[in-house]
Amino acid sequence: MCPAPASLPLHSCLLACPDLSLIWKSKAKPNGKKPPAEEKKQYLELEYTKIRVVDFDLKELVVLPREIDLNEWLASNTTTFFNLINLQYSTISEFCTGETCQAMTACNTIYYWYDERGKKTKCTAPQYVDFVMSLCQKLVTDEEIFPTKYGKEFPNSFESLVKKICRYLFHVLAHLYWAHFKETVALDLQGHLNTLYAHFIIFVREFNLVDPKETCIMDDLSEILCAPAPPPAPTPAPSAPDSAPSPSSQNHVTER
Repeated sequence: MCPAPASLPLHSCLLACPDLSLIWKSKAKPNGKKPPAEEKKQYLELEYTKIRVVDFDLKELVVLPREIDLNEWLASNTTTFFNLINLQYSTISEFCTGETCQAMTACNTIYYWYDERGKKTKCTAPQYVDFVMSLCQKLVTDEEIFPTKYGKEFPNSFESLVKKICRYLFHVLAHLYWAHFKETVALDLQGHLNTLYAHFIIFVREFNLVDPKETCIMDDLSEILCAPAPPPAPTPAPSAPDSAPSPSSQNHVTER
């Protein structure tokens, strides 16, 4: 294990930290196509969606602090999400093979890659994730794009590149839920995945980093995991002896 950097969100500190030095090789752009049928979504069941590793409002973690530059904030969070999603995928990578995942699927979508010449390629899920991580690794370690030295300017293309990274990372998260949720549950990591996914979605929504048309395939999960936690119910006062409950208390409906 290695200590979590101070800049990482709280839930990342609860994850193991194996070697993240693997460098992937390839570049491409995704496109979607619907496969024949949609399977039952185990990850939507209440027994799983209620499990998190934090119980506070994640919105507080994504709001831009007044004293922080927007690009600095986007750079820090994007790099963190890349590392965490990379780490989360690594926990099930042995189950994501060319035989088990012959296409990069997520819900009703199959993702394809386009090489630099525009050639469309259908690849296995592990190949696709390799492509994603290769591109992300290349971008976040490029001093001309993600500068770390004082006084270094961000390029004009910075926001568009952050959007590209976030779009790719969303595909990996969606595949984790769709194809590897059973393995995640078996490893007792569903709480980490739920918290990471909710944090990521709230972040990209806050700064409009991923087109809603891209994330709509997971809207059912997003609305469950990203909904603010309801306030704790007040302790009811003891009722008077032999007093009948009022009609209003019998018919009360909680609205959210």
